[in-house]
Amino acid sequence: MRPIMSDHELDGGWELVRAASPVWKGLSLSGFRDGGGGGPDLRIVALPAVTVVVQIGESGFTTADARGVDGLVAGIAPGTHQVRSDRVDCVELRMPPTLAYSLLGIAPPDITGTVLGIEDLWGSSVDRLRAQLAETSTWPARFELTTRFLADHATARHPDAEVAATWQRIVAHGGRVRVRELVDLTGWSQKRLWTRFTAQIGVTPKRAAMVVRFRRAFDQLVAGESAAAAAVACGYTDQSHLHRDIAMFAGTTPGALAPR
Repeated sequence: MRPIMSDHELDGGWELVRAASPVWKGLSLSGFRDGGGGGPDLRIVALPAVTVVVQIGESGFTTADARGVDGLVAGIAPGTHQVRSDRVDCVELRMPPTLAYSLLGIAPPDITGTVLGIEDLWGSSVDRLRAQLAETSTWPARFELTTRFLADHATARHPDAEVAATWQRIVAHGGRVRVRELVDLTGWSQKRLWTRFTAQIGVTPKRAAMVVRFRRAFDQLVAGESAAAAAVACGYTDQSHLHRDIAMFAGTTPGALAPR
């Protein structure tokens, strides 16, 4: 893989590097390095993607239950979690849940409402990847190592075409879809759609739509949009509706997001 790179020096000494040309459509790889140190506290919130973080070097993550892990795996609705590390130097993979179903050998419901350690996903085989990443100084080479590892551990399974189409419709409409519309799209019964979608995505179509809509509002609020404007733009019935989703999926309030 020879990705086009973009480098950014972020506030507080953070370095962010992204791979712009991933091998799989929808997969993004990013490199994060905390140049300032100081042991950052990181909040994990809902995202319409499955996220895998591989920590490089000796410093791992400490979860809220005081468990030490060398990386994290989070589904699209992991709940709100706080993690800490003495220093962050990691490769992050993000992928739509339809792709995660093919690439990650894990049942999507197993990463719903929780955050797993990366060892729960790949076992001891990830130790070799972490060692190789630590020995590699450039981000392009790190991304290539990670992509090769992912290909070696990919499964042969694929989501149902109906499940993939349902997910794409939810994303394309920003989560503003009706149940009847999704059922008609697949030609399945609602019960079958709910069962198959949950098994392959990790949440029901209704919950997935809530996450997609939440994330759109979340990004607008972080960018400085007012809660009233974000609620209207994202299809919330009123500001209190938006407040409930922000509390549920981010564990905070709309007014607290912009300063963070």
